[in-house]
Amino acid sequence: MNLLTNRPKITVIGGGTGLPIILSALRSQRADVTAIVTVADDGGSSGVIRDYVNVVPPGDIRNCLTALSELSDLEKDVFQYRFDSEDQFFAGHAIGNLIIAALTEMKGNIFEAVNLLNEMMRISGHVYPVSNEPLTLYAAFEDGSVGVGESKIATFRKPIDHVYVKTSDGGNEAVAHEAVVQAIMDSDMVVLGPGSLYTSILPNLTIQNVAEAVRNTPAEVVYICNIMTQWGETEHFTDADHVRVLHKHLGKNFIDTVLVNNEQVPDEWINPIENGEYLYQVATDFSALRDQGCRVISSDFLHLSERGVCHDGDKVVEELYRLLYSAKVD
Repeated sequence: MNLLTNRPKITVIGGGTGLPIILSALRSQRADVTAIVTVADDGGSSGVIRDYVNVVPPGDIRNCLTALSELSDLEKDVFQYRFDSEDQFFAGHAIGNLIIAALTEMKGNIFEAVNLLNEMMRISGHVYPVSNEPLTLYAAFEDGSVGVGESKIATFRKPIDHVYVKTSDGGNEAVAHEAVVQAIMDSDMVVLGPGSLYTSILPNLTIQNVAEAVRNTPAEVVYICNIMTQWGETEHFTDADHVRVLHKHLGKNFIDTVLVNNEQVPDEWINPIENGEYLYQVATDFSALRDQGCRVISSDFLHLSERGVCHDGDKVVEELYRLLYSAKVD
């Protein structure tokens, strides 16, 4: 690929609130983006729709579609609008979630539904659900017990040994669509995160054909490490601990580069907040990262907003492009 004349092919894998931040910044840089999104969410509006309509949970997909859409702000606001009605069914549901559920019934599967929305919403790139079927996330804890459900795993407050997914309807092995695998293999860069390690990123990577593609892709594989630890998931983790867990799950040191934030989070943002999610800033262990074969890029990626501590998407994408260019020059 000639970066001076062609759009780089970048595949981003994850879920949760961190993924759309990176996608929006990539869209503004005109990258050829594919977002691969977890379908193991069982909380909130997505969880309710999943239980009643038996479709893949639509929330993360909806947010990624919005982040990559070329529609007007008003049209995107309508798609994202969440009912505040007291009606027993509509309260708390986003219009986009209902549209995705309806199209899934019309087209017969979530993959065709989202492909149609890629066209309708003028997506700059592609949004792919990682699986055509709803998946259930399982966590095997170090004490030998097992927790079930993406939204419930953190509540056990136990050290996690590993996670895995199965289809929700019969507990069968999950399989990703061929287009997902092809996107990973054809990419110039594969980006993991930012997002919850065990409940947003790994539910994608524990699908066998996705794991195989990520291990074998010729693309540069980049992990954007979380800025803060997460309650019930990564308490007391360093950035090297995050990477170690990813490598353990895939059985190989596959991450080429790790992006870590080096800007100090103000004390008032570290203090316990209402939902208890943020505990403290993730510490950096450069030596342990390099021992795992990772290039480390440390910079100020911090952004503080009403949503909390998150990454500055523009700064992250600037670094991703610099990495892509240097890799081609090398």
